[in-house]
Amino acid sequence: MTAATNRTPLDVARVRKDFPILATASRGKPLVFLDTAASSQKPQAVIDALSAFYASGYANIHRGLYQLSAEATRLFEGARIRVQEFIGAADAREIVFVRNATEAINLVAYSWGRQNVGVGDEILISAMEHHANIVPWQMLCEEKGATLRVAPIDDRGQLVPGGIAELLSDRTKLLAITHVSNALGTINPVREIVELAHARGVKVLLDGAQAVPHTSVDVRSIDCDFYAFSGHKLFAPSGIGVLYGKLAHLEAMPPFMGGGEMIASVTFEKTTYAEVPRKFEAGTPDIAGVIGLGAAIDYIEEIGMGRIEVWEAELLEYATRRLEALPQVRLVGTAEHKAAVLSFVVSGVHPHDVGTILDQEGIAVRSGHHCAQPVMDRFGVPATTRASLAFYNTKEDVDALIRGIEKVLEIFG
Repeated sequence: MTAATNRTPLDVARVRKDFPILATASRGKPLVFLDTAASSQKPQAVIDALSAFYASGYANIHRGLYQLSAEATRLFEGARIRVQEFIGAADAREIVFVRNATEAINLVAYSWGRQNVGVGDEILISAMEHHANIVPWQMLCEEKGATLRVAPIDDRGQLVPGGIAELLSDRTKLLAITHVSNALGTINPVREIVELAHARGVKVLLDGAQAVPHTSVDVRSIDCDFYAFSGHKLFAPSGIGVLYGKLAHLEAMPPFMGGGEMIASVTFEKTTYAEVPRKFEAGTPDIAGVIGLGAAIDYIEEIGMGRIEVWEAELLEYATRRLEALPQVRLVGTAEHKAAVLSFVVSGVHPHDVGTILDQEGIAVRSGHHCAQPVMDRFGVPATTRASLAFYNTKEDVDALIRGIEKVLEIFG
C-alpha cells in the first residue's frame, strides 16, 4: 500500500464486513467485541485461506516429492518470508515458527538461557509483565542460581525514569520486557531501552504480542536480540506464533526440542541438527496456521498499519474521555503513550460482576488479572475489567460499553 493510501481515513463499516462474527448476536443482542487483547477476531480472508488449504491443498511439508507437498511447502515458506518482511527482519532464517509468544519466550529461556546464564547472573524484567514473561525467567533463575530483578513502574503504569538503568549491571545477562502492556496498554520506548541495555552488553528480548497487531514494528530499527508474538492476536489462527532472533544468536543456540524435521542426520551414535530455523521446528508444524498467518499479514497490509494506528488512537481518546466522565469508575493504566487498552475498576463492584452484567448486554470484555497478577498487586486491586479495542471497533461500540457500565452503576447504586 502506498503512503498516500495509507493516510486515507479507514472505512470501518467496510472493514467490519470482513469479520463475519461481528454481524452475529450474543445473549440475543448485537455482539460488541471488546476483548482483542486476549485474542482477535478473524477476517474472511484468513478463514478462506484456511478452508482452501484444507479443502484442496493439504499435505505435509518439506518431505514430499509430489506436487501437493511442494505447493504446501511453498505456501508455508512463503508465509515465513511475509513475516520477515512484516517485522523488518534481515533474513527469513531469523523467523522461527512456534505455537505462541509464550512458547517463543520459553524457547529463548531454555535454549539461550541455559547456555548463557549461570550462578550469580541476573535477568531483568519490568513490573508490568505478562506471566509469560515472568515465569520462564523465574524457572531459569531457580535452575541456574541466578537472580530475577524487576524494574518498577509508576502510578500511571509507566516505567520509572532511570529504573532500568539503575538495575542494569555487569551481572545482567538479559533484559526481557514487554513492548506493549496487555493489562495497562502502556507502550514502552523499546528502541531507547535496547540501546541502553546494549551499551552494557545486555541482550534484549521483547514481548511483542500486544504490539504487532496495532503498530508498525521494525526489529532491525529497534535492534532487539529477540522478539516474540502470537498469531491469534494478529487476526490469524490460534496455535501459531513467531520467535524472531538475530541469526548469530539462533545459530549458536542448541535445539529446544528433538524429533523429526529438526535434524540433518540421525544414527544411534550421534545426531546432527538442521540449520536454523528448522533446528527449532521439531515435528509437523501447524501448517494451516502458518498459511493463515501469512493471509492475516496480507490483510493487515492491505488496510495499512498507518490507518489502523490513527483510528485506534482516535477510539482510545474517545473511550478514555467517556470512561473518565463516569462516576465511580477509575482507569488503571494512564500512560502518556498507550495502545487501545482500557483497564478499569468500578468502585464497590467486583470486576467479575461488571463483566457478567456487560455480557448480558452482548458486550464481550475481559475481567480478571489478565495473566498479570503483579500488576494488580502494584495497583492494589484484585482484578480489573478490560476493554481492548481494534480497528474493527467503532465509537458506537464504546457507547454500548458506557451504557452497560451505567447499568452496572444502577444495579449496584
